[in-house]
Amino acid sequence: MYFYAMQTALENLSKKDLLAMVSDRDRALAERDEKIDYLESQLAMYRRMQFGQKRERFEGDPNQTSLPFDAEPAAAEQQGEEIKEKIEYVRKRPNHKGRAKLPGHLPVEEIEIHPEGDLSDMVCIGKEITEELECEPAKFYIKRYIRYKYAAKSGDGVKIGELPERVIDKGIPGAGLLAMILTDKYMDHLPLYRQKQRFARENIRIPSSTIEGWTKEALIKLHPLYEQLVFDTKAKGYLQVDETPIRVLDSDKKGAAHQGYYWVYHAPLDGTVLFDYSPTRGSSAPLPVLGSFRGYLQTDGYAVYGKYARSKNVVHLACWAHARREFERALDNDRPRAEKALLMIQRLYAVERRAREEKLAAEQIKELRLTESLPVINELGKWIFEEIKSTLPKSQIGKAMAYAYARWDGLSAYLYDGNLQIDNNLCENALRGVALGRKNYLFAGSHEAAQRAAMIYSFFAICKKHEVNPFQWLKYTLENIMTINHKNLKNLYPQNYKKIVQQSNM
Repeated sequence: MYFYAMQTALENLSKKDLLAMVSDRDRALAERDEKIDYLESQLAMYRRMQFGQKRERFEGDPNQTSLPFDAEPAAAEQQGEEIKEKIEYVRKRPNHKGRAKLPGHLPVEEIEIHPEGDLSDMVCIGKEITEELECEPAKFYIKRYIRYKYAAKSGDGVKIGELPERVIDKGIPGAGLLAMILTDKYMDHLPLYRQKQRFARENIRIPSSTIEGWTKEALIKLHPLYEQLVFDTKAKGYLQVDETPIRVLDSDKKGAAHQGYYWVYHAPLDGTVLFDYSPTRGSSAPLPVLGSFRGYLQTDGYAVYGKYARSKNVVHLACWAHARREFERALDNDRPRAEKALLMIQRLYAVERRAREEKLAAEQIKELRLTESLPVINELGKWIFEEIKSTLPKSQIGKAMAYAYARWDGLSAYLYDGNLQIDNNLCENALRGVALGRKNYLFAGSHEAAQRAAMIYSFFAICKKHEVNPFQWLKYTLENIMTINHKNLKNLYPQNYKKIVQQSNM
């Protein structure tokens, strides 16, 4: 009866209604297929994130010789050759020279060993040297200041040796101990409770609250140097920007952690790194640094950056690494077209690698890019422009094309200045310390604590960029920041520490 009734109902419909019904059905089926395609690509992406390779460099299929989408015969043959092309980077295998040499700056303890027995009728003809690297656990010791008093013989007064400025007035930790605690926590990601356990093994009992108070006081001492860093960073002409979440305990949210954000600003030309904390990821968060910024601004595709990029004083650079990741996610959705894009992007990175290996100057890099990278970008842009017309917008390959297409000017801008980077990876690398820290100490104790941590993250990131020992720099800085002239604060930047050491050794 049901099917009979349906048949009767259909027979009573006009041709126009029947066509509309068929059209609605086709549209519903297309939407269903698009949704299935999207969900399958998302599932494949999550599987790859969890179980697949972590490196970003793409290796195409060398056996692929043709493309499934329409192309003229000659063009298809040419594209097939491009797909087969493999960008090879030949690494010379270094000659093995035995064990690695030990660092020459380390102190040496010499142990002389002579043969046993009577050597009176023998002559020493040489010696063999064997070296091994040794270590001792951190040494704790007491630094005792003995201040002598002198009285004038005439009875006119008394003099006493002046006590040096101390990081924590009337506190017991010295600059070296504070530097070790902060380095262990923020550079090596060792939580304070584990450091407390290490102290206990040396029979030194210090309450956790005391150690936390020490770190707070030490970080407060660095605040003037951090303010100087903020001021100098805002004046840079080229900044890369990124952000990452950090959980923060909020007194206004009992029983729940607040999601705050670290914003990192990296100046590639001199290796300056600035971390700033904000309770929000909104457009107001980068305002203190980017509000008056002038120059090149390189970011990912997060919409907030667009507000600052629209300034007439800003040239916005996009990130090819993010564009590449979008096409990488599309490999399970549309491998042939995703591979085509990835291979062309790989050619762009091959040019950058060559520039680094040959240590080209900025003007030479610009010339190389315009000669070799610009044709690739033009080819990729034309291909995306044509392919996006016949691609489902919600499919992963459609999203990848749309991402690149919407940012094409920003993706091309790096070509015209050899000082600019192809991607935002240098900035992202500076955030790795925060990511590791999250796994160990999980959250910041307050919004204020998160901002204090941003200070030390900034300086330690600069130490890493300039290959400066963070403990040695921090110890020196804590010992000198209270007495240095404010005009000379920049001398305490990590990038200037090696120069200070060289001058002191002269």
